[in-house]
Amino acid sequence: MIIQVNLLLQNDSQTDAKSLERVLYLDSYGRRLVKIEIFSPRALPIWQPISELEQLLSKGDFRVIEMDPLSRLWGLDETLPELYRNHRDQAWEAIKNLVMDEQGYPKVDIFMSQKRGPLVSACAHLHGISKQTVYTYLRKYWQYGQTKNALLPDFRNCGGRGKERKIAVCKLGRPNALALAKGESSGVVIDADIQKRFQRGVKQFYENPQRMPLTKAYQRTLESYFNQGYELQEGVLIPILPPAEELPTFRQFQYWYSKRGRLNPTQTAISRFTERRFNLSHRAILGDSNQMAFGPGSIFQIDATVADIYLVSSLDPGRIIGRPVLYTIVDVFSHMVAGFSVSLEGPSWLGAMLALENTTTDKKAFCAEYGIVISSEDWPIQHLPREILADRGEMEGYNADYVVNGLGIGISNTAPYRAEWKAIVERSFRLANDQVIHWMPGAVHLPRERGKRDYRLDACLNLSQFRSLMIRLFLFHNRFHELKEYRMDKTMLADHVEPYPLDLWNWGLQNRVGQLRQADADIIRQNLLPTAEASVTERGIIFRRRQYDCQRASSEQWYVRARASGRWKINVAYDPRQLDTIYLRLPNCQRLEPCLLHANESALRGHDWYEILDRDEIERQKEPARRAARQQAEAALDAYIAHIVEPAQETAVTERKGQSKSEILKDIRENRSRERDLERQKNTWEIGSASNMDQSKQEQPVGYIPPPRNIELLRELDKEMMKDE
Repeated sequence: MIIQVNLLLQNDSQTDAKSLERVLYLDSYGRRLVKIEIFSPRALPIWQPISELEQLLSKGDFRVIEMDPLSRLWGLDETLPELYRNHRDQAWEAIKNLVMDEQGYPKVDIFMSQKRGPLVSACAHLHGISKQTVYTYLRKYWQYGQTKNALLPDFRNCGGRGKERKIAVCKLGRPNALALAKGESSGVVIDADIQKRFQRGVKQFYENPQRMPLTKAYQRTLESYFNQGYELQEGVLIPILPPAEELPTFRQFQYWYSKRGRLNPTQTAISRFTERRFNLSHRAILGDSNQMAFGPGSIFQIDATVADIYLVSSLDPGRIIGRPVLYTIVDVFSHMVAGFSVSLEGPSWLGAMLALENTTTDKKAFCAEYGIVISSEDWPIQHLPREILADRGEMEGYNADYVVNGLGIGISNTAPYRAEWKAIVERSFRLANDQVIHWMPGAVHLPRERGKRDYRLDACLNLSQFRSLMIRLFLFHNRFHELKEYRMDKTMLADHVEPYPLDLWNWGLQNRVGQLRQADADIIRQNLLPTAEASVTERGIIFRRRQYDCQRASSEQWYVRARASGRWKINVAYDPRQLDTIYLRLPNCQRLEPCLLHANESALRGHDWYEILDRDEIERQKEPARRAARQQAEAALDAYIAHIVEPAQETAVTERKGQSKSEILKDIRENRSRERDLERQKNTWEIGSASNMDQSKQEQPVGYIPPPRNIELLRELDKEMMKDE
């Protein structure tokens, strides 16, 4: 098997169940690696020959562990508390120069025991912290997967986080100096009314381009929403404030603001400095793209284009749904297509994330979903890169922090209007057009000649079929597209490497290792897939009006609880390319919980969310016409009812005129009996006509006498029984 960075190994020769080791580094020549025990509180990196580890793996003394016990679904940056982010950033600032060089490559010196001590001492002296603290940061960084988010603290396991404090009579928190001096509680309890005043003050005085500091916003909030009235002094209305012990303190104001999650640095800066100034002076700087690719996974290039073909809906092939957006990710070293996505979303963050998620997908299973059978060697990429090169579009701005912090991937962006700086991925679009798209029905041909048939009328492929074509194209590209101008170094020439993407990739795995990254599938989905809210109801988990079910919900009786206590909301991650599965993002859970489409929705399996939502929109557009037709039909029904009921009412009133209530209500049973006899006489079935009866009599043999009919006798008996009742 391939030894990769972050690979987890179980030492089966030891009895301790926690004897797990993580691969931290592989040298550039594929000879040695660095590993560390992930559960040891005093573990340090150790070197080991790769050949020795491979021998232990083949003997069975070591085995690979797929589930990372230290993985944490921390969520997106904007959902993390400010204290967590500050603690993480402080730790990262302390050790980043120990573990990374200026180009973002791992530093080897920190893994060497003879050099580690002086480096740690210098770092501790520079940042004013102890050496033990530096070792703690390093150990946590290595043991938790070598990402920036590995340094997040575990404060959520302490105290009563997430539990709302009950409003008491006395002020919560430690007593202030006045309370200590008086020996009694003093201060204001922050109830719902005060929180509303805080919210109005923040919105009016703090979250605006006036750049008012929080202390001044607090003072203005007191003057506007906590005053007892106004006093006219020299023609000016002066707000009169109550005594200090009857006012909320600035610390309470600040605590409320941070607790409610409104102290988000990004959004605060945008609201206070405008988005243009934020992008100019306050946004994160994510690096550059000057480094050359050393091996497979060093740099992936990503870009999007609107494919030159019109598609149809899989639900209604007669409907044209427009042109899809094709995202492609290419490995710079080998020119292998690492992943792609086809969607109806415009070039956006969502489309880029779907393509990046596809790079980590097992391509054998992915192709099988579209009926294409391959081996793992035909498309072996299922990894994250060390760096991504984009074009100042989706991968620029604070959204990219999710990739940087959550997955440990660097982001670089090209200058404006410099597409040639990522020519490899740009060339993949030209290849797609030349090899496949421009020869398909519904393809865009520019310029369209006057009088020529509209190419949109020829559209016949749906999203799934177009994806199948792209898979076939990229499989062909990876194996058979000759890179005639690929410049090989001396080592490649000596090894007689063929200039094909798959051959270059396989050679790089053997000779230029250490760039590819491995991450848990749930962590990848957590950071890349879009999120939304679903509802737990008595009918199942409802997401976008579709019904889902999962094992956890059934075992924990969610649906019974929902019927007894009412529905509630839960966070889910979903893949827009298919609606068969969604994933629950449960708090304090290491894994994403999959939910499958219910059997009641089996007709929708295998379709895209884009098509389903498009169909829902069409149904919504038809609703006014349906409502008008229904209202017209109901009006006709009401008219027919009135046409029958009103004359009947008039007749009944005329017939009952002059009768008392008792006279009207008497003899109901006799009236019912007479009416029933009348109905029987009117609606008696006649089996055969009179002519048929005569013919049957003529055909009867002489001497035949039919049996007597006792219908009249039965009727007389029925009348007698009714009288008895």
